[in-house]
Amino acid sequence: MKMRFNPWLGFAAIVAIAVCAVLVFDYSAAAHAHGWGMMVADAGGVAVLEKQLTELATQLKTASDDVKKSAETTQTELKNLGKVTEETKKAADDVLIKHNEISARVTEIEQKMAQLRAGGDPEQRKSTGQQVTDDEAFKSFVKSGGKGRVSIQVKAIISSLTTDANGSAGDLIVPQRQPGIIAPPQRKMTIRDLLTPGRTTSNAIQYVKETGFTNNAATVSETAGTAKPQSDIKFDVVTTAVTTVAHWVLATKQILDDVPQLQSYIDGRLRYGLAYVEETQLLNGAGTGTDLNGIFTQATPYAAPINPTAAGNLTKIDVIRLAILQAFLAEYPANGIVMHPSDWADIELTKTDDGAYLFANPQGGTEPRLWRLPVVETQAMTVDNFLTGAFNLGAQIFDREDANVEISTEDSDNFRKNLITIRAEERLALAVYRTESFIKGTFAAALAT
Repeated sequence: MKMRFNPWLGFAAIVAIAVCAVLVFDYSAAAHAHGWGMMVADAGGVAVLEKQLTELATQLKTASDDVKKSAETTQTELKNLGKVTEETKKAADDVLIKHNEISARVTEIEQKMAQLRAGGDPEQRKSTGQQVTDDEAFKSFVKSGGKGRVSIQVKAIISSLTTDANGSAGDLIVPQRQPGIIAPPQRKMTIRDLLTPGRTTSNAIQYVKETGFTNNAATVSETAGTAKPQSDIKFDVVTTAVTTVAHWVLATKQILDDVPQLQSYIDGRLRYGLAYVEETQLLNGAGTGTDLNGIFTQATPYAAPINPTAAGNLTKIDVIRLAILQAFLAEYPANGIVMHPSDWADIELTKTDDGAYLFANPQGGTEPRLWRLPVVETQAMTVDNFLTGAFNLGAQIFDREDANVEISTEDSDNFRKNLITIRAEERLALAVYRTESFIKGTFAAALAT
């Protein structure tokens, strides 16, 4: 049902927010309210609403078809391009918003038709002006000549802008829906990019590793029959298993059918969950059970290769340089440094005695580097810990199965309950070939020496 409101009624509605507010009127004000303060329904009642509902049903079907076409376009681009173009994203948002707006209008009209057919509570449908002019105290006041003052209690007609209760303005307000979904922040994954990539078709990686070498090479006499010195080399076969990282969520079949955007969002969040755990495992995996044996777990503990006091008062900058030297002396030149963002910020804030920043330029952005090596900041590293080494030589990641998302209605009692299970998983292995190529430690312990 269409409603007409005048400006006075809008003001009266605001005034009536307080429950059982007391309104004081003189005769002229009440007469003004009687003339303008009521809702007037269009002729035709339910019939008019039924006609509007029929028209909206046609529009809703067209909008639903547009949403389905948009979903098909999205799936095609994901399959062919591996991503969704900005143009397709915008088109998907536009058709979804239009669909939701029409659906909201259909619901609103259906509710109004139900109220009209049920008769409703006439008192609750009265405007502020109607409640005043229909009140017996007001009628008596008018009959007596309208002199003096009269106090009339009226019911609140706005209980909350977010409710749809009888007597509220909820039916008159259509929320503005912002496109897209507000997602929480995502951590930038960095450790995988440091490692040499690889692939496997097996459930384990096996490699031969030299674990001992006694070098007895020496000069010998040219005299015939002189024995040559013997050296010893020891080899071990090392096996690292492929492990699975996985998780799943439940969703209703209808929500993914009706909101295609939600499916791609869930896919993205589940894949992010895998990457989040992978980052932690590659760095700090305990190597027990199904965990990967992480790089930091296997790295060689920091031990200053030269007298640290020679550098004067040690700083975190000095500690990193000594760790790089330790890796270099082990014949594995470091190519990266990993630390927590808080520790890197502390290093960047290092100042000279006169207050100037030692090597950072607050006015210009530069790639984080220390001692010619890139610095990788990640919250997967514990505060105060550091790791440096030859990541490209010392370790390799093997992907058995790339991160993928699958949907099934056959899980448990999903079919009967119209639910679907969305599962994401990946399979990978980590081989740390040379533990001595990685140097780990804590700044606190290193600075205390």
